[in-house]
Amino acid sequence: MRAKGSELIPVLSIAGSDCSGGAGVQADLKTFSAHNLFGMSVILSVVAENTARVISVYDVPTKSVDEQMLAVFEDIVPKATKIGMIGSCELMECVAKNLEQFKPQNVVIDPVMFAKNGFALMPEENCDFFKKIIVKFADILTPNIPEAQFLCGFKISDEKDMIKAAKHLCDLGAKAVLLKGGHSEENANDVLFDGREIFILKGERIETKNTHGTGCTLSSAIASNLALGKDLFNAVSEAKEYVRNAIYYSLNLGKGCGPTNHFFRFLNEK
Repeated sequence: MRAKGSELIPVLSIAGSDCSGGAGVQADLKTFSAHNLFGMSVILSVVAENTARVISVYDVPTKSVDEQMLAVFEDIVPKATKIGMIGSCELMECVAKNLEQFKPQNVVIDPVMFAKNGFALMPEENCDFFKKIIVKFADILTPNIPEAQFLCGFKISDEKDMIKAAKHLCDLGAKAVLLKGGHSEENANDVLFDGREIFILKGERIETKNTHGTGCTLSSAIASNLALGKDLFNAVSEAKEYVRNAIYYSLNLGKGCGPTNHFFRFLNEK
């Protein structure tokens, strides 16, 4: 019997690995699969973490990163690329060089700086370097409020500050910015600036501790929707709804902040 071949749209995650499966590349690949896409990965760091703590971070040698990038782009070119945690200046230079070389489309950059427990995944001294050489590659940058404060250099206290920060990050080179409001004291609204217009995307708080990997999941959901051909506003709006449900149906696993449920659509069809 001859196999009946089929095709899935390919999408790429360039990020760190989370051995507990809730964040990082593992969360990205689950999100891609939940959107019926073919997920691929370039591992930048191996993070020993779980729902309660980060034990260690081991950065992959840049030669391996170069070879992973070559392996992907010479064979299966992704329709969108999500970039997550880049833990060192050396890795930033490596990623920037490869982005210059391969020129991926629909680049979503999540500037991962802290784990849920506050562990610094991007040392503070690397922040300026990130601003100078990575931000400019973002078709959309997706910081939360603490990350945006580090990148902008000023405190963000309300929605007006969020709008100011989103515009500032576009001035740094990002084509669009989604500033996530989950850390806001007022509400959970996000600010989307597409380089021309500001959109306030309403968000409701869901009472749960199980939010491990929400930032990774949101950015990879945006990349998924862009790969599927959706415009920026709809890509972001639908990604927010996907993450809302992933949190609502989150998983009671682990001793700390449990993971979101990437496959809620399938598990709740029964």
